[in-house]
Amino acid sequence: MSSSKRLFSLNPSFHHYLALSTGVLAVLAGILHYIISGRADPLHCNSLLTRGTWLDENHRNWQPDGCMLHTYQSKDTTSCLASRRVVFIGDSVTRSLYFHFMHIVDPKLPITPPDDDHKHSNYSFTSDSVTRLDFFWDPYLNTSGTLSLVHGHLPSPGVDDRPAILVLGSGLWYLRYATTGGLPAWEANMESLLESVSAAQRKPADEVIILPVEDIVSSKLSPERAETMHSSDVDAMNSDLHHRINPPSPAIYSIFSSSPAALPVSLPLVFNKMLDDASTQDGLHFSDDIVKAHANILLNLRCNHVWPKMSPFDKTCCRDYPLPSFLQLAIIVAVVAVRTSHVVSCVPAVVFGLSIGLIFIADRTGFWLKEQKQFNPWTFGFLMLCSLAAGLTTVKRADKDMGFLNRDQTDEWKGWMQVAILIYHYLGASKISGIYNPIRVLVASYLFMTGYGHTTFYIKKADFAFLRIAQVLVRLNLLTVVLVYTMDVNYLSYYFSPLVSMWFLIVYGTMAIGSQYNDRMPFLLSKIAISMGMFTWFMTETWMLDTVFAFLEQIFSIHWSAREWNFRVILDLWIVYFGMLLAIAVIKIQAYRLTDHHLWPMAVKAAVVISIFILLWFFAFELMQESKFTYNAWHRYISFLPIVAFITLRNASSSLRSCSSRAFTFIGRCSLETFIIQYHLWLAGDTKGVLVLLPGTRWRPINFVISTIIFIYISNHVSHATGELTTWICGNKESSLPTSTRNVTRHTASSGSSAESVPLATDVHTSKDGDSHPVKPDSPVRPTRRWVDRLADGTLPQREPGYKVWYKESGWIPGVKAKLVVWTGVMWLANSLWAST
Repeated sequence: MSSSKRLFSLNPSFHHYLALSTGVLAVLAGILHYIISGRADPLHCNSLLTRGTWLDENHRNWQPDGCMLHTYQSKDTTSCLASRRVVFIGDSVTRSLYFHFMHIVDPKLPITPPDDDHKHSNYSFTSDSVTRLDFFWDPYLNTSGTLSLVHGHLPSPGVDDRPAILVLGSGLWYLRYATTGGLPAWEANMESLLESVSAAQRKPADEVIILPVEDIVSSKLSPERAETMHSSDVDAMNSDLHHRINPPSPAIYSIFSSSPAALPVSLPLVFNKMLDDASTQDGLHFSDDIVKAHANILLNLRCNHVWPKMSPFDKTCCRDYPLPSFLQLAIIVAVVAVRTSHVVSCVPAVVFGLSIGLIFIADRTGFWLKEQKQFNPWTFGFLMLCSLAAGLTTVKRADKDMGFLNRDQTDEWKGWMQVAILIYHYLGASKISGIYNPIRVLVASYLFMTGYGHTTFYIKKADFAFLRIAQVLVRLNLLTVVLVYTMDVNYLSYYFSPLVSMWFLIVYGTMAIGSQYNDRMPFLLSKIAISMGMFTWFMTETWMLDTVFAFLEQIFSIHWSAREWNFRVILDLWIVYFGMLLAIAVIKIQAYRLTDHHLWPMAVKAAVVISIFILLWFFAFELMQESKFTYNAWHRYISFLPIVAFITLRNASSSLRSCSSRAFTFIGRCSLETFIIQYHLWLAGDTKGVLVLLPGTRWRPINFVISTIIFIYISNHVSHATGELTTWICGNKESSLPTSTRNVTRHTASSGSSAESVPLATDVHTSKDGDSHPVKPDSPVRPTRRWVDRLADGTLPQREPGYKVWYKESGWIPGVKAKLVVWTGVMWLANSLWAST
């Protein structure tokens, strides 16, 4: 039996080896990709024009090979096309592309020719952004107007009417009408046009695009067209175009040699790969979705590079990453290279710094690829079931009743919620109302626990010292603030940290005011009601928040969106207060020992039945909502119902309270880090896409596994490191937050432990029964000596305790207040300098 156990036992360091091996594999894949293709196509323009695949069956989400395609809207085109000219010249295929392109630039403009009787005509429209969009009917590309544009001739001297985009499309009419000369005539004309573009001293347009000859579906062509138009001829024409624009290297191909310079013309051969035989009726013209995707590729080709280079970096096709500014680079180097003066804190600082460096490489460089998200209900269900199976197979049972909302249970709760949120983000399920609505409840649950845990702590411990405020805020914001400066993003974009920080301060203020009367229930409930009413008034009167944010911008150079923050807060406006009220109710139930009442089991059974009914009602209600926006209007009024129902069911019996899932508990203990780091290391483009470690869309399942292993491993270690650094910043270990799962001491009362994860401050000890007692002196207390005796002995009077918060006992090491003041000043200086760069 023992030999069998040894046979199937795993090395305790197995997870380290697994994570490190996958990390090495990812690094090698990145290096090989750069050597093989990345060096020749660093901006992924060639990938945009030549390779890709549909991620969905409805032709809505085209994925270029290795980069993120931006879906352009009218407002997005202003930066590169406002007051400019766009010209399309060609046949009916080019005309269809022209109208879809124009409709993206300005949805008010038509998407089809206004007059079917005059299709073979020229068109000209002007958008709201004063973009002039012209189409010239010339299926042979041989009119004088076409030749004039190709040669770059301006309409009149001194007037720069050079187009931003020039699109030329031809070929099918040469095949359709043999009297035009057929393939030889087309080849001669294209050769002449390309030579003119190449020889011009100035390009005819910022972006010159030659459309490939569109593939045909022979089975759907009319008999007249099928007689002269053949797929083999189309293939030959496109091959000729490709070799003319991208001449092959005369030397033997080598990954270390460079090919001859291509002509200053773009050839989107990928257009034909996007076609679907089922999406055409006449064998020539394809569905609106496909043509719209073609137009979107043209906009990505032209506009991505001129788009302001600021977060979110969700456009990686034909766009390079900006070099970090000197200040940003200095902060990155300082974070990666910083070491603390204490040997114990050196390793956490190294882990934290190297993790930040890896995050920067992953999402602010092209070392690894980024691709778009795609929701698939089967994938979503499969991942959820796998996560549930992992959670259930790792359930452990304690030897005793662990109590209501004990530490392991709340960690498990945070863990499975975080897994659901991660899968939701990875697959881009936010557009699915039936999934979005429950996820909103999960976010509300985190805030509910914030109110419950901190209220429990302040009622039981009554510790309102500044040290604990610093511990909580530093622990919540250390990683977030560092990423704000190293990744050059807005603090509010990591909305969870600022949201929880704000609610902690509100709970603290509510409980601290008149704290000596917190044992009087009418007073305590009145405080909570007043706090709730005042905060509701503050958030509904938007001018007040606008004033606060304007002050922050004026004084501290902090640029936050009051509108976005108001949306985040209003969604869960009261859930923290419900958590506070439940904490008070639980404490009173324990105090009056109501669980020993003979009617308590009946009350529990009734609560279980009601909770099941509430959950069933909630899921039915949220699924019946017209959209997620309709549900959002209800969310703040009803979100507490499924949360309280779940808590009731989860704690319905001692068996349920004594068991917890180790897998979910593990994730729960680093849930803050997984929520933040996912923005850049598991997802990409500031959560807009997914990180691709192994090139190739077909390897997405393997990419998911590899990136998940690395992501969870780093999140776990950053969690430990952040906890240790919080200890170093705020004080010794006895008074710091227990954030490392290796060093957590749980104080469990006989009636159950609280969800609060912050232990006592250093001026109290916790006994086995959970009560706090003052620290006893090591020796009997003696009368204070006279100052004359002390002077005679040469001893100096002790400094006042108030000074120790600035420099501590030694007189040289700064206290927590001094450290926070210094770091606040450093951030203010960085904000001021950032605004001027």
